[in-house]
Amino acid sequence: MSDKPLRVGLAGLGTVGAGLVKLLAENAELVSRRANRPIVITAVSARDRSRDRGVDLSGFAWEDNAPDLAAREDVDTVVELIGGADGPALAMARAALSAGKGFVTANKAMLAHHGLELAQLAEKTNAPLKFEAAVAGGIPVVKGMREGMAGNRIQAVYGILNGTCNFILSAMEREGKPFDAVLKEAQSLGYAEADPTFDIDGIDAAHKLAILSSLAFGTRVNFAGVSTCGIRNVTPADIDYARALGYRIRLIGLARQEDGALFQRVHPCLVPETHPLAHVTDSLNAVVAEGNYVGRLLFQGRGAGEGPTASAVAADLVDVARGEFGPAFAMPAASLADIPAADPMSHVGRYYIRLTVTDRPGVLAELTAILRDLSVSVESVIQRGNAPNGSVYFVLTTHEGPQQAVTDALERIAALESVTSAPVMMHILEF
Repeated sequence: MSDKPLRVGLAGLGTVGAGLVKLLAENAELVSRRANRPIVITAVSARDRSRDRGVDLSGFAWEDNAPDLAAREDVDTVVELIGGADGPALAMARAALSAGKGFVTANKAMLAHHGLELAQLAEKTNAPLKFEAAVAGGIPVVKGMREGMAGNRIQAVYGILNGTCNFILSAMEREGKPFDAVLKEAQSLGYAEADPTFDIDGIDAAHKLAILSSLAFGTRVNFAGVSTCGIRNVTPADIDYARALGYRIRLIGLARQEDGALFQRVHPCLVPETHPLAHVTDSLNAVVAEGNYVGRLLFQGRGAGEGPTASAVAADLVDVARGEFGPAFAMPAASLADIPAADPMSHVGRYYIRLTVTDRPGVLAELTAILRDLSVSVESVIQRGNAPNGSVYFVLTTHEGPQQAVTDALERIAALESVTSAPVMMHILEF
């Protein structure tokens, strides 16, 4: 074992940062043997020096300006846990990689927006760029796809990428409570932020999907090409109807190549009860990757929190200490293909539609006439239970068809006097 330690500068001493300090102290001997050298934190940076974080920081140097960690002579690798697509996090990434120092991050937003630039910079200076903790917390899906599936043509990658949304949908399913009530519960338990927009509107999952897509298909990270819809409009009625049809509702990120374009979507989906993702509950994450030789692989576990995320960061540090690293996105940045984003409206699939209408004769005929005129083939119809304000719900599932036809039909249906609130459409997962 080498006596020369890997010296780490840690930016961010929140839940995950404090967890990393604990892990490297508690498991120091084991980590050293696995890395073949000690891994030690030498300097830290955070907004508030005086805050009690439950860990001993007295042995570390302190930098008030996080990017200055990258310039320290006693820092070989910088760990970034402060977040944000730009600002100090990006400045620190550029500074560390420009200096040829390793950079380990859990920052999915920064990678989704600046991943190509940072990968190019890392290759230019032969510096490690590692980000296992940026996608699915403690689940080793990045390493699994970048290394374990390196011999496969990956046909699709999809899964549950946001623990907050999965907690909310699972609680709604279990308790029958409305979305707003469960969101407040998730906030009180620490599963959701005070401003939950990034989670419940699908943005966090879209960041992660953009990274997974690049790893899976050898393409440039394209966050702008992700079609995104969150879970705000999911109701207990939708969950009940889905259950009656043999499905569970989950927020699913899905990516695959279609006719020379990259299709990326984060939307609430009806998942068949026979599919493994239907049984991923509470705050767990799960990712499915399908390779042409290995078949279907399922990665499942805790997608966030102190322990899992610190575990993923530590695993990256062990790789850096060993000198085991390659191109950040599984192939040289110059080889990453710049392919167009697929038009989501051209996607062919099956759909769940919930309509809220006045309770009078002839309404169903009006609805089905519009669907017929736009070539949307109906598979099943359910009318059960009362909607608010004296209305009723019609729930339809369709046969396979283009999303554009369904979208056009719903625009016409929404304009009918008999329709009392905006139609809701969800995809049906076909894998």
